[in-house]
Amino acid sequence: MSNYQSHEFLFQRIKELLPPHISVVDSVAEILHISSDSAYRRIRGETPIVLDEARELCNYFKLSLDNILNVQSGATLFQNIRVNTQDYNYEQYLKDLLKQIQFIGRFIHKEIIYRTKDMPLFHNFYFKPLIAFRYFFWMNTILQHPDFRKREFTMDCVSPEIISLSQELSRAYNNVPSTEIWNTECVNAAISQIEFYKDSGYFSSVADIKMVYESLEETFIHLKNQVEYGGKFMPEENPEMKKNNFTFFYNRVVLGDNTILFV
Repeated sequence: MSNYQSHEFLFQRIKELLPPHISVVDSVAEILHISSDSAYRRIRGETPIVLDEARELCNYFKLSLDNILNVQSGATLFQNIRVNTQDYNYEQYLKDLLKQIQFIGRFIHKEIIYRTKDMPLFHNFYFKPLIAFRYFFWMNTILQHPDFRKREFTMDCVSPEIISLSQELSRAYNNVPSTEIWNTECVNAAISQIEFYKDSGYFSSVADIKMVYESLEETFIHLKNQVEYGGKFMPEENPEMKKNNFTFFYNRVVLGDNTILFV
């Protein structure tokens, strides 16, 4: 890729990532702390972009400079933040995941391909009992938070903020076209998690167990409706008003892990 092609590709990617109401010129000028005229000259290629400026733009828009320059390194750059009990909690994890989905949603051409051995996280957030159970499961089993080791599950274990954030995440996912590839273990795993917590005595009441089971059943019914309509929508939404953006496949092969591809 020539210098001009790299320059053109950089600003084309920036244009794709920006919301329609935000000017590329204004955005570049603000990020690089230059005048609008100087930004115009860089976008048109009249003034070459220096390395520091390219780095600033790539950092801001989360772009790979290697990709812009077409460097054939044979490596894939990614960022990993581990959820923990000190400085990165479950709520922050949901917020960051929401930002990523909203970021993908701004692309002109976009799709999420989800090959899964577990029920995709976004489908856990339609109904409050399952939201509460998913939060409790993460805090206890995944994060092994000390406050949850001897704590019983109750419906009020999760805050209204996390409930609202969880549902907002599902709505954001519904706006992005996706293809999901499930197998039988996706359903079995969700049921087994509830059964394990029931047998281990984590539930404070039989009524709570029933509500979580019913919530899971309602989730699968709602998923079936989405598959039939070929579109993603929340339970309270009219599917006739939603666009076709959902493809579902059944995979007979047992998978060892979840794989998510953004294209």
